[in-house]
Amino acid sequence: MSQQQGLILVVSDDQSPVFTSALGGAAFPIIQTSWAQALGAVTQTHPMAVVAAAGYDDTARLEALATHIKAVEPYLPLIAISPKSALPENAIPFSQTNHNWDRLPARLRAALRVRTLHMTVLRRLHEQTVVELDVGRVNLVRDATVLLVGRGGGYPALSVALGERMGVVGALSIESAAKHLNARDIDGIVLSAGFTDRVVEAFLMVLGEDPRFRNLPVIATFDGLTQNYDLPNLEVIIGEPAQVVANGLPLIRQHVIEAYLGRSLRSIDAGGLLDPHTGLLTTAAFDRDLTIAVDETLEKGGGLSVAQFTFDPTNRRAQLDGARLLSRLMRQMDFGALHDDGTALVVFAEADLRTAHLIVRRLASVMRHTVQDRRDGRRSEPAVSIATLHPSDTTQSLLARLNDERGRAAS
Repeated sequence: MSQQQGLILVVSDDQSPVFTSALGGAAFPIIQTSWAQALGAVTQTHPMAVVAAAGYDDTARLEALATHIKAVEPYLPLIAISPKSALPENAIPFSQTNHNWDRLPARLRAALRVRTLHMTVLRRLHEQTVVELDVGRVNLVRDATVLLVGRGGGYPALSVALGERMGVVGALSIESAAKHLNARDIDGIVLSAGFTDRVVEAFLMVLGEDPRFRNLPVIATFDGLTQNYDLPNLEVIIGEPAQVVANGLPLIRQHVIEAYLGRSLRSIDAGGLLDPHTGLLTTAAFDRDLTIAVDETLEKGGGLSVAQFTFDPTNRRAQLDGARLLSRLMRQMDFGALHDDGTALVVFAEADLRTAHLIVRRLASVMRHTVQDRRDGRRSEPAVSIATLHPSDTTQSLLARLNDERGRAAS
């Protein structure tokens, strides 16, 4: 491997690109190459990130570079400086405004965090191959969920443009946006017009002060932001909705990768028992734990109930949203899994039928207000059936009765 591993590769035909001084000042080791030699330089130098000047004449070359980099492991960040056209999905935009290049090192560090996380996961997988990692194969765009905040005239068009590529949660007020951020997994925020400068400034400052949201991509579709804020992935993209989505998508995609890698690491820590896509158990682990829980409850006494949440089988977005919400909201003593038919089963320990109904109502209430259909924004509420363990039950009879309850509810 190259002795220069760990450097930043700068791609530009200019002798001294203005942004290199910001990177050098932040103590990043830099090597520069021309566009004609960019692909070979990536292979030879093994950089930890690539920063490319993206002018009007560089669109085709940027596409080729992005395609080459996408196949590299671990995750190799590609940052496109001042892009003039729609970006490849793995080319992170950096739009220079007011000659403020100080934001670039922060953007780069945020991307390198994802690379480090990927390296950690790959190392752990080498130590114990209990999880199949498929960063290169999962449909990262489809699995993304963005929060669209605004109430201006451009809001409907942005909602449609985003909804064609990923899941969208709408918020017409800052208060509503805060509730969504606290209740569910969000991969990015798109700020539309409709709020005063003071409200926007307060919202961005709160995001920067909260470590849960500091690295979230935030796409502002209007100019006039007066501060830098502590948000390394804050990007201003002004243009038609399609352009906003195309150039904001790489930042959102990067966050999806980070979230997926985080769940993969937790799955490795759990011995491969957790599904990296949902945070719930794998179906094999769920079947085993359910059998053990039924046997122990029948032997020692107590209560045990099972709830089945049935999502639209054609709506993968709703299934993932619902499963991830369940993994966050259910009690620590409970466990569940998302099955291939779009149903999520959750086992409630020490819960009779009345207690199970109370828990399910709380879970269903959250899903009713947050899980949406990605095509038209309609709420996608799951059908729910509940069965509780009887003294004469087996695992098979409990699940059969659960399916009977589901059939009666459907009819």
